[in-house]
Amino acid sequence: MSGHNKWQQIRHKKGITDQKKGQVFSKLVKKISIATREGTDLSANYKLQSVVDEARAANMPKENIERAIKRAGDKNAVALNELIIQAMGPAGIAIIVEAITDNKNRTINEIRRILSENEFKMVQEGSLNWMFGSNWVPHAPLEINDPAIQQKLDKAFEELDNNDDVENIHTNLK
Repeated sequence: MSGHNKWQQIRHKKGITDQKKGQVFSKLVKKISIATREGTDLSANYKLQSVVDEARAANMPKENIERAIKRAGDKNAVALNELIIQAMGPAGIAIIVEAITDNKNRTINEIRRILSENEFKMVQEGSLNWMFGSNWVPHAPLEINDPAIQQKLDKAFEELDNNDDVENIHTNLK
């Protein structure tokens, strides 16, 4: 009977890793779609080249990369939009969420729900830019010592990370 239990454990772990890998691949496909707006030639489009390098580093199969570039270059492809959502949370924590989506309203509502459940309030886009330098590096990073606030932050970051449309999360935490 121990073999059966071991197989179940392996199958369970494999299922979890496959799901996470699928999420990473779908996010990379969206990034490729956005990058191909400037052209499908890797040598002329440095953004596309960097996303393809990122996909290769994530062990994305070459066929999947080529298919994503071809599909994004197609004129009938679904239009994807980039979103930047900014919010303030407990203890003066600023959060900036970068997302790529085919439906702005759905994504904004999902992110708004996640943020409000974790005591964050969305603010006007651009109103937190003064807190960050280039590449979203905070000018004055905060340190959180309250375990209750840290727990809320961890929950919010995990929920945002599990959202397929969310690409990056930036914050002013140390």
